[in-house]
Amino acid sequence: MARPPARFVTAALVLLVLVGGLGTWLLTREQPAAAATVTATVGTETIRETVSAQGTLSPAKSSTLTFPVSGTVVSVRVEPGETVRRGQVLAVVDDDALVAVRRAASASLTAAEEQLTEHLSDGSSDVQVAADESAVVAAEAALADARADVSAAQLTADMRGTVTAVGLSVGDVVGGAAGQGAATTEIAGVELVSTGRFVVEASVSAADVEAVEAGQQVELEVTGVDEVVYGTVAEVGLVAESSDTGAAVFPVTVEVTGTRDDLYAGTSATLTIIVSQRTDVLTVDSRALTSEDGRTYATLVVDGGTEQVEVTTGAVSGRSTEVLSGLTAGDVVQVATFTAPAGDGGGRDGGGFGGGFPDGGQLPGGQLPGGVPGGAVGRGGQ
Repeated sequence: MARPPARFVTAALVLLVLVGGLGTWLLTREQPAAAATVTATVGTETIRETVSAQGTLSPAKSSTLTFPVSGTVVSVRVEPGETVRRGQVLAVVDDDALVAVRRAASASLTAAEEQLTEHLSDGSSDVQVAADESAVVAAEAALADARADVSAAQLTADMRGTVTAVGLSVGDVVGGAAGQGAATTEIAGVELVSTGRFVVEASVSAADVEAVEAGQQVELEVTGVDEVVYGTVAEVGLVAESSDTGAAVFPVTVEVTGTRDDLYAGTSATLTIIVSQRTDVLTVDSRALTSEDGRTYATLVVDGGTEQVEVTTGAVSGRSTEVLSGLTAGDVVQVATFTAPAGDGGGRDGGGFGGGFPDGGQLPGGQLPGGVPGGAVGRGGQ
């Protein structure tokens, strides 16, 4: 029995492949989205106006402590990373010279008081008595300063916080005001930051800054923290700065509410500043509204039917729109939506049948059986 020519076998295979591809495409191609209608109920909710900003967390307080008096460091009692309490001694300088000055000041005061008493007793002139009184006042001030210097020989923490740097070592010579000592060196001292208390330094655009003021509540999305962090606007800068893009922005400082152990300085944050908030505002789903010739309408469901009503709207918040007139709480309105398209949902454009697969696909290697190029049917054999 004679076998069919090869070109007929090839043509049959081509036809089979194309018919199969067309069938698959017809079954899986997307269908146009169909409109569907659901309903929504007009109700009341809280509407708020917000301003967004980006910022970075910083310690609420920081302090660099240095000795205000001259002396040699004899003790350093803290290291970086330690937590200290307010008033805790951080370092000490030799106070022998300071104590000597205090004793001399005390003796001078005693002498001035004795002299005043004597001149009052012997009937000295008013001029002399006035001079003695001035001497007593000066001696009291000198003794007060000497006592403060002795106390300042101990460097103490001015707040509860964490030590971030220590620039002192035993044997260092430190100095206070000029003239209080001979050879001195400038030492950074001890640096502290507040523990668990943070602020966010952010910037707000010139278009939004007028709406921002101290005392407004802020919601923060902090990198690495799942829950919302709350804060309060503490300060709004009056002088504009330049952003990375060259636009004018204004600095805003936000105090984070409470003490937090899950926040870290240097972390970025997205701020939502609540500049206004109204409760019990009548709203409707924004998708229920349509506009025509500058007017806004909603389709009201009444007695099993529908009625188009004109609506006056106000502010928009999220997916809700404020209703000023035309609807009342409890009204049911139609909301236009769309059903999911049929097919594989791949979002591909529909293809025609012009000698190839839908979407222009080809067989591997771009060839059909028998060496015919993909996407074309061979006519006749060689």
